[in-house]
Amino acid sequence: MYRLETTKRFFLRLSRHHSQAALQNEYSDTPEYPEILDNSLQGRKIRVREALFEKIKQLETVEEKQIALNMPRFYGWKCVMLRDDKIPFNAMPLVQCYTRSHFIPVENLPDAYCDTVKPAEEICKEVKSFIEDAISIEMEGVARNLNLSNDKPINTQKENEIARNLVRQINRIIANNGAEKFPHILSMQVDHDPRHEAFWFVGGVDIPTGVRKWRKQQSWYKDRMNENFDRPVQYIGSPFVALRSHLPLKPLISYNEAENPDFKVEKFSYTPQNVGYFSSFRHGTNIPGFWPGDYDEFGFLSYHGRGHILSRKDSFGQDDNLEALHCQAIKASFGWLLAQANYQGFTTYNDITYPLVTQTVITNGQLWSFYAYQLNTLVMHNENIDDNPKHNVCFGTKPLKLYETIENGKVKGLNEDVLKMLIQFYLNQPEEREHDLKPYLGKENQIVADIEDDNKRCWLESRYKHLVSNRPKHFLLPETYLWERIYKIQHNTRFHEAKRRPFELGIYPFKRRLNEHLPPYIPKALRPYPKSKKKFETTYYPDV
Repeated sequence: MYRLETTKRFFLRLSRHHSQAALQNEYSDTPEYPEILDNSLQGRKIRVREALFEKIKQLETVEEKQIALNMPRFYGWKCVMLRDDKIPFNAMPLVQCYTRSHFIPVENLPDAYCDTVKPAEEICKEVKSFIEDAISIEMEGVARNLNLSNDKPINTQKENEIARNLVRQINRIIANNGAEKFPHILSMQVDHDPRHEAFWFVGGVDIPTGVRKWRKQQSWYKDRMNENFDRPVQYIGSPFVALRSHLPLKPLISYNEAENPDFKVEKFSYTPQNVGYFSSFRHGTNIPGFWPGDYDEFGFLSYHGRGHILSRKDSFGQDDNLEALHCQAIKASFGWLLAQANYQGFTTYNDITYPLVTQTVITNGQLWSFYAYQLNTLVMHNENIDDNPKHNVCFGTKPLKLYETIENGKVKGLNEDVLKMLIQFYLNQPEEREHDLKPYLGKENQIVADIEDDNKRCWLESRYKHLVSNRPKHFLLPETYLWERIYKIQHNTRFHEAKRRPFELGIYPFKRRLNEHLPPYIPKALRPYPKSKKKFETTYYPDV
């Protein structure tokens, strides 16, 4: 009774302190109702994931966002591996779906290159003789002692090595002759054999057989047996030469046109193993060939080899080989732009606010394919795979011959139209954008190097570099032996034995988080003075 009277007096005193203006603000002209939340299991899961997406968006630096993407998995994600030099048969539907890319075959470059036609003709006349000399020398005039490996076919390695040397010479010739008239070429950063990697999630894919069997044993999955989940995807590639600029290329189409229903890509729900792509445990990495903080942070042009076509079976046919080149261009262009977008503060959960464009060339020295790619969206996880109206667009040509033959050290039949198309890529001038290029990064701290706290800066830098190196852990990945899979999992024939293995105790070791480990130990002699009881170093993992 005493507590009730005390509570009444408290609320009475509290009400007296409110002003008349505050009481008037309690009323509005139109009724305002609270949001009705979906309290089902699926609705609660979506709200948790949306809160995670918002936390990642609020992180200030590029490196912290990349660490946050890997926080749920200590041993790394089981990623579907996409490589630029391995394209299985009939891979186009999967590649288009996983990159959300609409492919448009063209004979000439898109309309955005109209202004570069006449300047390209002038430069073509100047460099034609130099290009012919470079082709004759690199293709037949040099005896090479190649250091070949056993990982790839010999003919593939030889073709790629010759094409790599020729591409470097052609890039040097065009850049030297065009830099005087077009200053943006002079300021380009040139990378040789750079490391291009990209990581993202794709939703709407059928669940594997092992996951389906596990769900049948769980009662709470009774009504959600076929529910899809996000599949992590990792792209790994390395072009011959990549050019970078300080400013982004201008869009090929308007950003609003990315919602055109004609660009819609068919959904590919089958498991990647059905096509020929397989999975591997690794940390997700986004690396566009340089570390965060580089001045030239936008891709301009990249050259790739097509030696993998020689190792494909003859039964695949020429049509599938052509599709394989298109798949290679889509993967290479999307992967490079996705990594660049991550350095601008966007992630697979936080979509880009403006388009990014790159130019891709695939060649073996004689045959040249040209592609112009525009990235309009990144988000493809379960919540957005069906609702996202934007699609990426890729314009591509078929392989075109740069020359016919080489006779007596002379190039015969040089195709100037192909050379002009290549020069037009160089003359496509990057432009400044009117909007903020890094809306999701901090105003003061955009990369780890901007952090003033020495301990935090050094720890994040070291942790990020170790993460993207994908070095093996101190303890090996948990392994289920084949005899255990047969006699304990598939057929319970050893029920009399003590249950000690993780799968027998209901433990899934791969769900261990990245920060679930003991920090480095601080010896007593190295602890701060005066004597501190702090035994372990401080960690600075993102709070996600």
